[in-house]
Amino acid sequence: MSSKSERNDRKSGKKPVFGNRPDGPRDKGQKPVAQGFGRREEPSRQPRAPDRGKSDADNFLWGRHPVLAALANPARRGMGRLLATAERAAEIENNALANGHKIEVVEIQALTRMLPPGAVHQGLAFKVQPLEGVSLEELADPAPKPGEGGVIVMLDQLTDPQNVGAIFRSALAFGARGIIVQDRHAPALAGALAKAAVGATERLPHARVTNLSRALERLADLGWRAVGLDGTGEQTLEEALDHQPTVLVMGSEGDGIRRLVAEHCDVLAKIPMPGGFESLNVSNAAAVALYEAARAQRG
Repeated sequence: MSSKSERNDRKSGKKPVFGNRPDGPRDKGQKPVAQGFGRREEPSRQPRAPDRGKSDADNFLWGRHPVLAALANPARRGMGRLLATAERAAEIENNALANGHKIEVVEIQALTRMLPPGAVHQGLAFKVQPLEGVSLEELADPAPKPGEGGVIVMLDQLTDPQNVGAIFRSALAFGARGIIVQDRHAPALAGALAKAAVGATERLPHARVTNLSRALERLADLGWRAVGLDGTGEQTLEEALDHQPTVLVMGSEGDGIRRLVAEHCDVLAKIPMPGGFESLNVSNAAAVALYEAARAQRG
């Protein structure tokens, strides 16, 4: 395994994990197009007020499942600002779901204005700091014995909140121990991500690490075997998986797993696609991999 420092680029020329999305041709040397006509001056405009919803998105959970999961999380006790419409407030009170949080009743229009455009809040929002996560050792040590089952998912620079949220949901559904992300290149576990996760971010532990390659080295020392998903892998996922404690390494849709991270995997494997379509959304690929890993470990 390489001990070189991890890089943010990938120059190995490998085929991306989940298919290319090539950009169209670019004209080199093209001069910028002049704006306006002649010396006509545009009237001065007042700067727009900052969008409160966008600036606070990382501090909000919204939607029924994410908010109720957060209220039930012991780590959230005594934290945050719980906002609800009158109907939702009555539901929370009647079912004793507040867990010590005071409910602030607001009109639905006011709640909508507090959140990013298009946020489907269902009359509930919770303003709270994102969870900090656990250490790598807390997540992985001790590794389960072979045959006892154990899967961890590692995300190599996945930044799309919908995809990351969906992976959290699948990881929880298939019994994964947790998720590892790189600290500087991962979205906050709030907002649209938490909505897509349907509460899984509150129930499934996650660890943020500085360097994924060094994290894989530490995981190997603890008894974990790393399987990276790559469309150029020589083995199929079924062939690569076994009953050992497994780290499933998922790369971004654009670049796949970066070179140095791939070098720290024990094996690179592909998902066979007999239908002839070579590209899967990364969250769908993660669901397939988690199912296969759970099945291999049961066997």
